[in-house]
Amino acid sequence: MLLSRNRLLAVCCFGALALLPAQTPDPEYDLLLKGGHVIDGKNNLNAVRDVAVKDGKIAAVGTNIPANKALKTVDVTGLYVTPGLVDIHVHVYQGPVRNSYANGDNGLFPDGYCLRNGVTTVADAGSAGWRNFEDFKTRIVDAAKTRVLAFLNIVGNGMGAGMIEQNVEDMDVEPTAAMAAKYKGTIVGIKSAHYSGPGWMPYERAVEVGKKVGIPVMIDFGSATRNNRTLNELFEKYLRPGDIYTHVYSGLRVEQDPVTHGPSLALVEGRKKGIYFDVGHGGASFGWGVAVPMMKAGFLPDSISTDLHRSSSNAGMKDMLNVMGKFLAMGMPLDQVILRSTWNPAKEIRHEELGHLSVGAIADIAVLRLERGKFGFVDMTTARMDSDKKLTCELTFRSGKVLYDLNGMTREAWDKLPVSSWRGGDLRWDGLRQPPQQKKQ
Repeated sequence: MLLSRNRLLAVCCFGALALLPAQTPDPEYDLLLKGGHVIDGKNNLNAVRDVAVKDGKIAAVGTNIPANKALKTVDVTGLYVTPGLVDIHVHVYQGPVRNSYANGDNGLFPDGYCLRNGVTTVADAGSAGWRNFEDFKTRIVDAAKTRVLAFLNIVGNGMGAGMIEQNVEDMDVEPTAAMAAKYKGTIVGIKSAHYSGPGWMPYERAVEVGKKVGIPVMIDFGSATRNNRTLNELFEKYLRPGDIYTHVYSGLRVEQDPVTHGPSLALVEGRKKGIYFDVGHGGASFGWGVAVPMMKAGFLPDSISTDLHRSSSNAGMKDMLNVMGKFLAMGMPLDQVILRSTWNPAKEIRHEELGHLSVGAIADIAVLRLERGKFGFVDMTTARMDSDKKLTCELTFRSGKVLYDLNGMTREAWDKLPVSSWRGGDLRWDGLRQPPQQKKQ
């Protein structure tokens, strides 16, 4: 800042340093979330802490960080501050094709369904194959504010309508591997789903691609024991440690022991082998009669996911927080629900930069409210479980930027802002007239 001639003379002649203009230091942090209860499974943190963000990264997690160190401070007392939620089973390849998950109307554009639920990262579960993945990437992955990753379908045309997923002639290893390698990181795994034919070809070829590229596979096992294919054989002969079995609480594929109603021996042995078990709720893959006894027997999911698509979002599944609420209703502690919705799925898709609030990590953050009252959660059969708690989302940040703010917690009161700022938004103030109760300035 330049000084006036007289002021400069005063400083030079009399050493009047006090006359120098005060310099306002740059704030140490861009954002400070103050007073929230932080749950961070990777770091075994479950306590009231402040969380500071700088340049899109977590800058500090501690107690009593001064508010004047931040450009913006938000009081989140009474709320839960968690890593941004990671949903590894969604269908978001939206397009015009009827009854299709690949470029079809079964898919949902992610931003309208994920950010309002604290979900900052999703993995599309096989909607696209190698033939249409680049269209999916251009139109959806690159356009969304939600971070969109993907399991590439072993079927070249992806999860299309009709018999497309049954076409073994379109399950080609080399082009699938080439596409997965080209976009490794965005493509986090290989998916096989809904196959109802004989034999093991889809799973063999999916795993072959996984081995070539060094990524896991996710399996939706289709129908139960069709053509004498069993879970035990799938886990023992085909899947590797680190591969993912989804729809674990469907009961449609003999996940449940028919006598004890707990987990089948195949699931128990699969977990010993190192296979991950994912919820994948969807419209027809989560039943209370399966989940409750399996949970009581100690068979908990490794990851909680939605299987988000057009019909599931309006049925029992609804959204990520609703699915998480079901596990709260079954007695899972909140910190364990958060762990299985953040750090665990991030590890499963091998994106360990996500799902935690370590200093230096990407500042993907969800601020959640645990509401108390009378609530009901519905499964795939439309059976209800009552609960006295549910989760709602107040704030969602991706890379430190607020992308969802339910109650305007990060915003200033309208009547505290200058008249010039009224223009825009839904109020459409033109700056020439004053809103009600605003004093003339």
